[in-house]
Amino acid sequence: MAELTRPQAGATLLLMTGTTALPPALGRFNPRVTLTPAQASALTREIVVLKKQLNAVVLAHNYQVPEIQDVADFVGDSLGLSQQAAQTRADVIVFCGVHFMAETAKILNPGKIVVLPDKDAGCSLEESCPADKLAALQQTNPNFWTIAYINCSAQVKALSDVICTSGNAAKIVNAAPRDKDLLFVPDENLGAWVMEETGRKMTLWRGNCYAHVEFQRESLLRLRASYPAAKLVVHPESVREVRDLADAICSTERMISYCKTNPARQFVIVTESGIIHRLQKECPGKEFLCAPAVDVMRAPTDPCHCSECKYMKMNTLEKVRDCMQRLAPRIELPKPILARARLPIERMLEISARPEHAD
Repeated sequence: MAELTRPQAGATLLLMTGTTALPPALGRFNPRVTLTPAQASALTREIVVLKKQLNAVVLAHNYQVPEIQDVADFVGDSLGLSQQAAQTRADVIVFCGVHFMAETAKILNPGKIVVLPDKDAGCSLEESCPADKLAALQQTNPNFWTIAYINCSAQVKALSDVICTSGNAAKIVNAAPRDKDLLFVPDENLGAWVMEETGRKMTLWRGNCYAHVEFQRESLLRLRASYPAAKLVVHPESVREVRDLADAICSTERMISYCKTNPARQFVIVTESGIIHRLQKECPGKEFLCAPAVDVMRAPTDPCHCSECKYMKMNTLEKVRDCMQRLAPRIELPKPILARARLPIERMLEISARPEHAD
């Protein structure tokens, strides 16, 4: 295992063999079919009926397609969705996101039925950190305190001391024991940003979100030149040269609150474009510009170049209806994994609920 030293003080970046490969499902994406208003309305009505029949709750991530966001009971970021999953009284959880999110809901609700509209909706970050390789690394330093970004498998969560999201990562790291060597997995860009924010030294796993690393500094500089009054709002999974341009670096949920309260009228949003739908609904009278992304699979025929997570967009309104009718694909996990993975998630929720001065 090779080690690379990052320019950030104290950062050790671990080079893991084969971690840059995308999940196999990436090769089977089909162009998304646009529903007519009548089709979307009919499917929505079916889903509403099914929610009542099943005592189901529909949770949707901010990156989901607009029609799924509109039928959901709650739309939010990973932290908000985890909190909602922990609190729900529903018998069935329909999780409109990606696989690790639905697993998190199942871990917090082992006795409930959790379904995911498309079983192949994965995550490049989750795939970058196999549990066996993490376990092997942990054996090299008994003093490691493992902080896992929520974008990881249940098996990796079970090996971790605490979970974090982009919305609470700095708070979680600040709360970590001072006598421990911090190991942050699997997102090297989020980890580097958290070190900048907290001053805590960490060893970083080499992994990234393929959608966020598509953003390039030069493209954003050109966009800023065209819209000089616009605020640049960047997700911390982006690379440092992009983060350095930002007026604000924040999770998707904090992006929404920032845009609501900031007096600017224009915003360049540097994250997956699905969030634009919610921003337009909650911030009327303001203009939101998608940051351009480089995607060789779509260029040069794509006139938009907006960033889209292919995994998030695998879910459709029709698949939501179908998974509720069949109660499948269903998330199932071994009992030992459910029990062990629950501990670091509950630790995260407890730390997140603390007053800011308590860290």
